Amino acid sequence: MVRQSNRQLALTMFMVGFGYHNDAWRHPRSRSGEIGTLELIRDMSQAAEAARLDAIFFADSFSAAGLRRGGFRGVSVYEPISTIGAMIGHTEKIGMIGTHSTTWGEPYAVARQFAGLDVLSGGRVGWNVVTSINGNENFGREQMPLPELRYARATEFVEVVKKLWDSWDADAIIDDKQRALWIDNDRIRDINHVGEYFRVQGPLAIPRSPQERPVLVQAGQSPAGIELGSSIADLVYTVQPDKAKAIEFYADYKQKVKAKGRDPEKVKILPGIMPITGRTQAEADELADELANCIDENNGRAMIQSLIDADVSDLDLNDKIPPDRFVDGPQRMERWYLFRELAERMSLWELIVHISRAVGHRVMISTPDKIAESMIEWFEDGACDGYNFNPPSVPEGMDNMLRLLVPELQERGYFRDEYVGDTFRERSGLTLTEQDLKNERATYVM
Repeated sequence: MVRQSNRQLALTMFMVGFGYHNDAWRHPRSRSGEIGTLELIRDMSQAAEAARLDAIFFADSFSAAGLRRGGFRGVSVYEPISTIGAMIGHTEKIGMIGTHSTTWGEPYAVARQFAGLDVLSGGRVGWNVVTSINGNENFGREQMPLPELRYARATEFVEVVKKLWDSWDADAIIDDKQRALWIDNDRIRDINHVGEYFRVQGPLAIPRSPQERPVLVQAGQSPAGIELGSSIADLVYTVQPDKAKAIEFYADYKQKVKAKGRDPEKVKILPGIMPITGRTQAEADELADELANCIDENNGRAMIQSLIDADVSDLDLNDKIPPDRFVDGPQRMERWYLFRELAERMSLWELIVHISRAVGHRVMISTPDKIAESMIEWFEDGACDGYNFNPPSVPEGMDNMLRLLVPELQERGYFRDEYVGDTFRERSGLTLTEQDLKNERATYVM
Protein backbone atom coordinates (compact mmCIF):
# COMPACT_ATOMS: atom_id res chain seq x y z
CA MET A 1 0.00 0.00 0.00
CA VAL A 2 1.37 3.43 -0.93
CA ARG A 3 0.65 6.03 1.75
CA GLN A 4 0.53 9.79 1.26
CA SER A 5 1.14 12.44 3.89
CA ASN A 6 1.54 16.17 4.30
CA ARG A 7 3.69 15.62 7.38
CA GLN A 8 7.36 15.26 6.60
CA LEU A 9 10.08 13.27 8.27
CA ALA A 10 13.25 15.04 9.41
CA LEU A 11 16.31 13.04 8.32
CA THR A 12 19.92 13.61 9.26
CA MET A 13 23.02 11.42 8.82
CA PHE A 14 25.86 10.56 11.19
CA MET A 15 29.10 11.37 9.37
CA VAL A 16 31.67 8.72 10.20
CA GLY A 17 34.12 7.79 7.49
CA PHE A 18 34.68 4.34 8.98
CA GLY A 19 30.97 3.54 8.58
CA TYR A 20 28.81 3.37 11.70
CA HIS A 21 29.25 -0.42 11.92
CA ASN A 22 32.37 -0.45 14.06
CA ASP A 23 34.42 -2.70 11.75
CA ALA A 24 32.96 -1.65 8.40
CA TRP A 25 36.24 0.00 7.44
CA ARG A 26 37.70 -3.54 7.05
CA HIS A 27 35.19 -4.36 4.29
CA PRO A 28 36.97 -4.93 0.96
CA ARG A 29 34.91 -2.20 -0.72
CA SER A 30 35.36 0.47 1.98
CA ARG A 31 37.37 3.65 1.41
CA SER A 32 39.44 3.13 4.57
CA GLY A 33 42.60 4.52 2.96
CA GLU A 34 40.84 7.87 2.51
CA ILE A 35 39.48 8.29 6.05
CA GLY A 36 40.50 11.76 7.24
CA THR A 37 40.75 13.18 3.73
CA LEU A 38 38.68 15.98 2.29
CA GLU A 39 37.63 13.84 -0.67
CA LEU A 40 35.84 11.19 1.42
CA ILE A 41 33.90 13.55 3.65
CA ARG A 42 33.06 15.75 0.65
CA ASP A 43 31.62 12.78 -1.22
CA MET A 44 29.58 11.73 1.85
CA SER A 45 28.26 15.29 2.32
CA GLN A 46 27.29 15.61 -1.33
CA ALA A 47 25.60 12.21 -1.33
CA ALA A 48 23.49 13.27 1.67
CA GLU A 49 22.62 16.55 -0.04
CA ALA A 50 21.65 14.77 -3.26
CA ALA A 51 19.19 12.72 -1.16
CA ARG A 52 17.80 16.01 0.24
CA LEU A 53 18.55 15.15 3.89
CA ASP A 54 17.96 17.89 6.43
CA ALA A 55 21.48 17.81 7.79
CA ILE A 56 24.72 15.95 8.22
CA PHE A 57 25.96 15.44 11.78
CA PHE A 58 29.56 15.47 13.01
CA ALA A 59 30.24 13.99 16.45
CA ASP A 60 33.39 14.89 18.40
CA SER A 61 35.70 13.44 20.99
CA PHE A 62 38.66 14.73 22.93
CA SER A 63 40.42 11.41 23.28
CA ALA A 64 42.08 8.84 21.00
CA ALA A 65 41.46 6.03 23.51
CA GLY A 66 38.67 4.59 21.37
CA LEU A 67 40.94 4.18 18.37
CA ARG A 68 43.57 2.47 20.48
CA ARG A 69 41.10 -0.14 21.72
CA GLY A 70 39.51 -0.74 18.32
CA GLY A 71 36.44 1.45 18.78
CA PHE A 72 36.37 3.41 15.54
CA ARG A 73 32.98 5.04 15.05
CA GLY A 74 33.16 7.01 18.31
CA VAL A 75 36.42 8.77 17.51
CA SER A 76 36.21 11.95 15.51
CA VAL A 77 38.89 11.88 12.86
CA TYR A 78 37.01 14.83 11.35
CA GLU A 79 37.08 17.76 13.80
CA PRO A 80 33.61 19.35 13.43
CA ILE A 81 34.41 23.07 13.24
CA SER A 82 37.13 22.77 10.61
CA THR A 83 35.22 20.11 8.66
CA ILE A 84 32.01 22.14 8.48
CA GLY A 85 34.07 25.12 7.37
CA ALA A 86 35.48 23.02 4.55
CA MET A 87 32.09 21.59 3.59
CA ILE A 88 30.51 25.03 3.18
CA GLY A 89 32.33 25.30 -0.12
CA HIS A 90 31.30 21.84 -1.30
CA THR A 91 27.56 21.93 -0.49
CA GLU A 92 24.78 24.45 -1.06
CA LYS A 93 21.68 23.64 0.93
CA ILE A 94 22.12 20.81 3.43
CA GLY A 95 22.33 21.66 7.14
CA MET A 96 25.54 20.85 9.03
CA ILE A 97 25.56 19.97 12.74
CA GLY A 98 28.82 20.08 14.67
CA THR A 99 29.46 18.84 18.20
CA HIS A 100 31.27 20.92 20.81
CA SER A 101 31.68 20.16 24.49
CA THR A 102 30.55 22.58 27.19
CA THR A 103 33.04 20.97 29.59
CA TRP A 104 36.10 21.61 27.42
CA GLY A 105 35.74 25.14 26.10
CA GLU A 106 34.53 28.67 26.73
CA PRO A 107 31.14 29.99 25.60
CA TYR A 108 32.50 33.12 23.90
CA ALA A 109 34.76 31.03 21.65
CA VAL A 110 32.01 28.51 20.85
CA ALA A 111 29.44 31.23 20.14
CA ARG A 112 31.92 32.93 17.81
CA GLN A 113 32.86 29.74 15.95
CA PHE A 114 29.28 28.61 15.27
CA ALA A 115 28.08 32.14 14.51
CA GLY A 116 30.88 32.51 11.98
CA LEU A 117 30.10 29.20 10.30
CA ASP A 118 26.40 30.00 10.26
CA VAL A 119 26.88 33.38 8.58
CA LEU A 120 29.37 31.98 6.06
CA SER A 121 27.02 29.11 5.15
CA GLY A 122 23.93 31.31 4.83
CA GLY A 123 22.20 29.81 7.88
CA ARG A 124 22.94 26.09 7.57
CA VAL A 125 24.68 25.29 10.86
CA GLY A 126 23.69 23.59 14.11
CA TRP A 127 25.51 23.00 17.41
CA ASN A 128 25.24 19.61 19.12
CA VAL A 129 25.63 20.41 22.82
CA VAL A 130 27.50 17.72 24.80
CA THR A 131 29.07 17.62 28.26
CA SER A 132 31.69 14.93 27.34
CA ILE A 133 32.44 11.66 29.11
CA ASN A 134 36.20 11.72 28.59
CA GLY A 135 39.16 13.89 27.65
CA ASN A 136 40.18 15.04 31.15
CA GLU A 137 43.75 13.81 30.57
CA ASN A 138 44.14 16.42 27.85
CA PHE A 139 42.88 19.34 29.94
CA GLY A 140 44.98 18.98 33.09
CA ARG A 141 42.30 17.13 35.07
CA GLU A 142 42.89 13.98 37.11
CA GLN A 143 39.33 12.87 36.47
CA MET A 144 36.14 13.94 34.77
CA PRO A 145 33.90 16.44 36.61
CA LEU A 146 30.84 14.82 38.19
CA PRO A 147 27.78 14.67 35.90
CA GLU A 148 25.79 17.17 37.98
CA LEU A 149 28.62 19.69 37.70
CA ARG A 150 28.99 19.11 33.96
CA TYR A 151 25.29 19.72 33.37
CA ALA A 152 25.17 22.78 35.62
CA ARG A 153 28.06 24.25 33.64
CA ALA A 154 26.41 23.25 30.37
CA THR A 155 23.16 25.01 31.27
CA GLU A 156 24.92 28.31 31.94
CA PHE A 157 27.27 27.77 28.97
CA VAL A 158 24.34 27.52 26.51
CA GLU A 159 22.64 30.52 28.08
CA VAL A 160 25.75 32.64 27.49
CA VAL A 161 26.08 31.43 23.91
CA LYS A 162 22.44 32.26 23.14
CA LYS A 163 22.82 35.73 24.66
CA LEU A 164 25.87 36.35 22.48
CA TRP A 165 24.05 35.16 19.35
CA ASP A 166 21.28 37.57 20.32
CA SER A 167 23.60 40.53 20.87
CA TRP A 168 23.16 41.84 17.31
CA ASP A 169 19.82 42.97 15.91
CA ALA A 170 19.01 41.75 12.42
CA ASP A 171 19.27 45.34 11.09
CA ALA A 172 22.48 46.27 12.93
CA ILE A 173 24.44 46.62 9.70
CA ILE A 174 23.49 49.96 8.08
CA ASP A 175 26.47 50.25 5.67
CA ASP A 176 26.30 54.08 5.63
CA LYS A 177 29.42 55.14 3.73
CA GLN A 178 28.56 58.85 3.86
CA ARG A 179 28.45 58.91 7.68
CA ALA A 180 31.23 56.32 8.00
CA LEU A 181 28.94 53.98 9.89
CA TRP A 182 28.93 50.31 8.92
CA ILE A 183 26.91 49.36 12.01
CA ASP A 184 24.39 51.10 14.25
CA ASN A 185 25.87 50.87 17.74
CA ASP A 186 22.42 51.09 19.31
CA ARG A 187 21.53 47.78 17.65
CA ILE A 188 24.44 45.85 19.17
CA ARG A 189 24.41 45.20 22.93
CA ASP A 190 26.75 44.01 25.67
CA ILE A 191 25.32 40.97 27.44
CA ASN A 192 27.13 41.60 30.78
CA HIS A 193 26.66 38.02 31.91
CA VAL A 194 27.82 37.24 35.43
CA GLY A 195 27.07 33.71 36.58
CA GLU A 196 28.46 30.86 38.64
CA TYR A 197 30.84 29.66 35.93
CA PHE A 198 31.25 32.52 33.46
CA ARG A 199 31.69 36.30 33.26
CA VAL A 200 31.21 37.51 29.68
CA GLN A 201 30.65 41.09 28.57
CA GLY A 202 30.04 40.61 24.85
CA PRO A 203 28.88 41.39 22.25
CA LEU A 204 30.13 39.18 19.43
CA ALA A 205 31.95 40.77 16.52
CA ILE A 206 29.93 38.66 14.09
CA PRO A 207 26.53 39.64 12.62
CA ARG A 208 23.29 37.95 13.61
CA SER A 209 22.59 34.55 12.11
CA PRO A 210 20.52 34.37 8.91
CA GLN A 211 18.33 31.86 10.80
CA GLU A 212 18.20 33.96 14.05
CA ARG A 213 20.61 31.52 15.69
CA PRO A 214 22.18 28.17 14.80
CA VAL A 215 20.02 25.09 15.40
CA LEU A 216 20.63 23.53 18.82
CA VAL A 217 20.91 19.75 19.12
CA GLN A 218 21.17 17.57 22.23
CA ALA A 219 21.40 13.83 22.84
CA GLY A 220 21.47 13.12 26.57
CA GLN A 221 19.00 10.49 27.85
CA SER A 222 19.88 10.74 31.52
CA PRO A 223 17.47 12.83 33.65
CA ALA A 224 19.98 15.70 33.57
CA GLY A 225 20.36 15.36 29.80
CA ILE A 226 16.62 15.39 29.24
CA GLU A 227 16.27 18.44 31.48
CA LEU A 228 18.87 20.32 29.43
CA GLY A 229 17.59 19.12 26.06
CA SER A 230 13.95 19.89 26.74
CA SER A 231 15.01 23.41 27.76
CA ILE A 232 17.18 24.31 24.78
CA ALA A 233 17.21 21.76 21.93
CA ASP A 234 15.58 22.06 18.51
CA LEU A 235 16.61 18.53 17.54
CA VAL A 236 16.95 15.65 19.99
CA TYR A 237 18.96 12.51 19.19
CA THR A 238 18.01 9.39 21.12
CA VAL A 239 18.60 5.64 21.29
CA GLN A 240 15.22 3.89 20.91
CA PRO A 241 15.32 0.30 19.64
CA ASP A 242 11.85 -0.55 21.00
CA LYS A 243 8.76 1.10 19.52
CA ALA A 244 6.59 1.06 22.67
CA LYS A 245 9.37 2.64 24.74
CA ALA A 246 10.02 5.15 21.95
CA ILE A 247 6.37 6.25 22.03
CA GLU A 248 6.55 6.67 25.80
CA PHE A 249 9.81 8.63 25.57
CA TYR A 250 8.40 10.85 22.80
CA ALA A 251 5.22 11.70 24.74
CA ASP A 252 7.09 12.41 27.97
CA TYR A 253 9.70 14.55 26.23
CA LYS A 254 7.15 16.64 24.34
CA GLN A 255 5.25 17.21 27.58
CA LYS A 256 8.40 18.48 29.26
CA VAL A 257 9.01 20.84 26.34
CA LYS A 258 5.45 22.16 26.55
CA ALA A 259 5.68 22.63 30.31
CA LYS A 260 8.63 24.95 29.71
CA GLY A 261 6.58 27.19 27.44
CA ARG A 262 8.13 25.90 24.24
CA ASP A 263 6.30 24.70 21.13
CA PRO A 264 6.59 20.87 21.02
CA GLU A 265 6.14 20.91 17.24
CA LYS A 266 9.43 22.80 16.96
CA VAL A 267 11.39 20.23 18.92
CA LYS A 268 12.09 17.25 16.66
CA ILE A 269 12.89 13.90 18.24
CA LEU A 270 15.11 11.74 16.03
CA PRO A 271 16.07 8.21 17.15
CA GLY A 272 19.04 6.63 15.42
CA ILE A 273 18.47 3.89 12.85
CA MET A 274 20.85 1.71 10.84
CA PRO A 275 19.16 0.46 7.66
CA ILE A 276 21.14 -2.37 6.08
CA THR A 277 19.43 -2.71 2.73
CA GLY A 278 19.82 -3.74 -0.90
CA ARG A 279 17.72 -4.26 -3.99
CA THR A 280 16.57 -7.62 -2.60
CA GLN A 281 16.40 -9.25 0.82
CA ALA A 282 19.26 -11.48 -0.26
CA GLU A 283 21.44 -8.45 -0.98
CA ALA A 284 20.62 -6.90 2.40
CA ASP A 285 21.41 -10.17 4.19
CA GLU A 286 24.63 -10.54 2.24
CA LEU A 287 25.86 -7.06 3.23
CA ALA A 288 24.93 -7.68 6.89
CA ASP A 289 26.86 -10.97 6.84
CA GLU A 290 29.86 -9.36 5.16
CA LEU A 291 29.98 -6.63 7.82
CA ALA A 292 29.65 -9.18 10.63
CA ASN A 293 32.58 -11.06 9.12
CA CYS A 294 34.66 -7.88 9.42
CA ILE A 295 34.40 -7.95 13.23
CA ASP A 296 37.65 -8.61 15.04
CA GLU A 297 36.88 -10.98 17.93
CA ASN A 298 39.40 -9.44 20.31
CA ASN A 299 38.14 -5.93 19.63
CA GLY A 300 34.60 -7.18 20.08
CA ARG A 301 35.37 -8.68 23.49
CA ALA A 302 37.15 -5.49 24.55
CA MET A 303 34.17 -3.40 23.43
CA ILE A 304 31.72 -5.52 25.43
CA GLN A 305 33.90 -5.35 28.53
CA SER A 306 34.18 -1.57 28.31
CA LEU A 307 30.44 -1.11 27.78
CA ILE A 308 29.03 -3.39 30.46
CA ASP A 309 31.94 -3.75 32.92
CA ALA A 310 31.97 -7.55 32.77
CA ASP A 311 35.00 -9.76 32.10
CA VAL A 312 34.24 -11.84 28.97
CA SER A 313 37.81 -12.77 28.06
CA ASP A 314 37.41 -16.47 28.95
CA LEU A 315 33.90 -17.04 27.59
CA ASP A 316 33.08 -19.11 24.52
CA LEU A 317 31.41 -17.01 21.83
CA ASN A 318 28.28 -19.17 22.13
CA ASP A 319 28.03 -18.60 25.90
CA LYS A 320 25.83 -16.07 27.60
CA ILE A 321 27.50 -13.80 30.14
CA PRO A 322 26.93 -15.34 33.61
CA PRO A 323 24.68 -13.10 35.75
CA ASP A 324 27.20 -13.02 38.60
CA ARG A 325 29.64 -11.09 36.38
CA PHE A 326 27.36 -8.09 36.16
CA VAL A 327 27.96 -5.32 38.67
CA ASP A 328 25.54 -2.65 39.78
CA GLY A 329 26.10 0.75 38.24
CA PRO A 330 23.76 3.32 39.70
CA GLN A 331 25.75 6.15 38.13
CA ARG A 332 25.82 4.60 34.67
CA MET A 333 24.33 6.02 31.49
CA GLU A 334 20.91 4.94 30.31
CA ARG A 335 22.45 3.02 27.42
CA TRP A 336 24.51 0.94 29.86
CA TYR A 337 21.28 -0.56 31.21
CA LEU A 338 20.13 -1.27 27.65
CA PHE A 339 23.30 -3.25 27.01
CA ARG A 340 22.77 -5.14 30.26
CA GLU A 341 19.29 -6.19 29.13
CA LEU A 342 20.63 -7.37 25.78
CA ALA A 343 23.42 -9.32 27.45
CA GLU A 344 20.94 -11.30 29.52
CA ARG A 345 19.32 -12.82 26.42
CA MET A 346 22.06 -12.91 23.77
CA SER A 347 25.14 -15.10 23.37
CA LEU A 348 28.47 -13.31 23.53
CA TRP A 349 28.85 -13.41 19.73
CA GLU A 350 25.29 -12.18 19.14
CA LEU A 351 25.96 -9.33 21.54
CA ILE A 352 29.24 -8.45 19.83
CA VAL A 353 27.55 -8.38 16.42
CA HIS A 354 24.59 -6.36 17.69
CA ILE A 355 26.65 -3.72 19.45
CA SER A 356 29.22 -3.57 16.64
CA ARG A 357 26.42 -2.65 14.28
CA ALA A 358 24.80 0.29 16.02
CA VAL A 359 25.64 0.49 19.78
CA GLY A 360 22.03 -0.10 20.77
CA HIS A 361 20.37 1.91 18.02
CA ARG A 362 17.65 0.25 15.97
CA VAL A 363 18.94 -1.95 13.13
CA MET A 364 16.84 -3.13 10.18
CA ILE A 365 18.11 -5.64 7.62
CA SER A 366 15.51 -5.63 4.89
CA THR A 367 14.39 -4.33 1.52
CA PRO A 368 13.92 -0.55 1.11
CA ASP A 369 10.11 -0.74 0.90
CA LYS A 370 9.78 -2.69 4.15
CA ILE A 371 12.19 -0.41 6.02
CA ALA A 372 10.34 2.66 4.72
CA GLU A 373 6.99 1.28 5.85
CA SER A 374 8.34 0.59 9.32
CA MET A 375 9.91 4.05 9.60
CA ILE A 376 6.60 5.62 8.60
CA GLU A 377 4.68 3.46 11.06
CA TRP A 378 6.83 4.70 13.96
CA PHE A 379 6.37 8.27 12.72
CA GLU A 380 2.58 7.97 12.43
CA ASP A 381 2.27 6.21 15.78
CA GLY A 382 4.00 9.03 17.67
CA ALA A 383 7.39 7.44 18.26
CA CYS A 384 9.47 10.07 16.46
CA ASP A 385 9.60 13.09 14.13
CA GLY A 386 12.25 11.56 11.92
CA TYR A 387 15.56 9.72 12.17
CA ASN A 388 19.28 10.10 12.38
CA PHE A 389 20.69 7.64 9.83
CA ASN A 390 23.67 5.57 10.93
CA PRO A 391 25.22 4.46 7.61
CA PRO A 392 26.28 0.81 8.04
CA SER A 393 29.32 1.19 5.77
CA VAL A 394 30.88 3.73 3.42
CA PRO A 395 30.30 3.92 0.56
CA GLU A 396 28.15 0.84 -0.11
CA GLY A 397 25.84 0.79 2.93
CA MET A 398 25.44 4.56 2.82
CA ASP A 399 24.67 4.61 -0.89
CA ASN A 400 22.05 1.86 -0.58
CA MET A 401 20.43 3.82 2.26
CA LEU A 402 20.37 7.11 0.36
CA ARG A 403 19.67 5.85 -3.17
CA LEU A 404 17.25 2.97 -2.44
CA LEU A 405 15.56 3.74 0.89
CA VAL A 406 15.12 7.54 0.76
CA PRO A 407 13.27 7.37 -2.62
CA GLU A 408 10.79 4.95 -1.03
CA LEU A 409 10.02 7.58 1.63
CA GLN A 410 9.74 10.25 -1.06
CA GLU A 411 7.41 8.10 -3.16
CA ARG A 412 5.09 7.74 -0.17
CA GLY A 413 5.06 11.49 0.38
CA TYR A 414 6.87 11.41 3.73
CA PHE A 415 10.07 13.12 2.62
CA ARG A 416 10.85 16.04 0.35
CA ASP A 417 11.93 15.74 -3.28
CA GLU A 418 13.49 19.22 -3.24
CA TYR A 419 14.72 21.65 -0.60
CA VAL A 420 12.24 24.41 0.29
CA GLY A 421 13.37 27.48 2.23
CA ASP A 422 16.60 29.40 2.59
CA THR A 423 18.01 28.12 5.89
CA PHE A 424 18.35 24.91 7.91
CA ARG A 425 15.56 26.12 10.21
CA GLU A 426 13.19 26.92 7.36
CA ARG A 427 13.80 23.62 5.61
CA SER A 428 13.29 21.60 8.80
CA GLY A 429 10.26 23.37 10.32
CA LEU A 430 12.31 25.03 13.07
CA THR A 431 11.76 28.70 12.21
CA LEU A 432 11.84 30.99 15.24
CA THR A 433 9.15 33.66 15.49
CA GLU A 434 9.60 36.95 17.33
CA GLN A 435 7.42 35.53 20.10
CA ASP A 436 9.69 32.45 20.35
CA LEU A 437 12.66 34.78 20.80
CA LYS A 438 10.85 36.89 23.40
CA ASN A 439 9.97 33.75 25.36
CA GLU A 440 13.60 32.64 25.29
CA ARG A 441 14.91 36.03 26.38
CA ALA A 442 12.58 35.86 29.35
CA THR A 443 14.49 32.79 30.57
CA TYR A 444 17.87 34.55 30.60
CA VAL A 445 19.36 35.38 33.97
CA MET A 446 20.23 39.07 33.58
